[in-house]
Amino acid sequence: MTMVLTGANPGVLLTNGGETTAFASVWQVDWSERGAGRAVVLWHDGRVRLLGPDPELAEWLAETFVRHFGEVAGLPWVTTVERADVDLALDLGTGLVAKAADVTVELGGILDRRVFTMDGLTLGDSTYALSNVYAPCRTARITVAGTPVPGTPDVDEAGDPPASSAFLAVNESWVRSSPAAPRP
Repeated sequence: MTMVLTGANPGVLLTNGGETTAFASVWQVDWSERGAGRAVVLWHDGRVRLLGPDPELAEWLAETFVRHFGEVAGLPWVTTVERADVDLALDLGTGLVAKAADVTVELGGILDRRVFTMDGLTLGDSTYALSNVYAPCRTARITVAGTPVPGTPDVDEAGDPPASSAFLAVNESWVRSSPAAPRP
């Protein structure tokens, strides 16, 4: 087993009328095999924007992790890389505000906080163990060039435990357990 990354990875999937309008994956990488730093991976309007001060780190996060997340399965994956500072205010009590270039991601209304662990998570050609503190959020907004992206997160406040497609994930660790088996 090899430690790959530790940090935080809040995210949000917005839908409008059953259609995906945006997905944002915000990264605060405290340490990884590719370095530390911040990045925002935004799928919106049929394309993916990789925003961060270290373009190589942003590309690695997008290709190694985000492009394999279920939220973006089946969506077009054409990327552009933009060097931009990422301002990040992340608080497990109140939520997240992340800003990079003309993109702002806001998450709030924490519904719950719980430990999440998963072994055997296959992303691309590798298998990982993932652990974090997961906090589903009631509210979310993504703004691009000053205009809010239409859509809302899918929130189930009545569930036990509550769930949402907008969430904070902190104290996150990715451990590569082995290369994935070849696909037929």
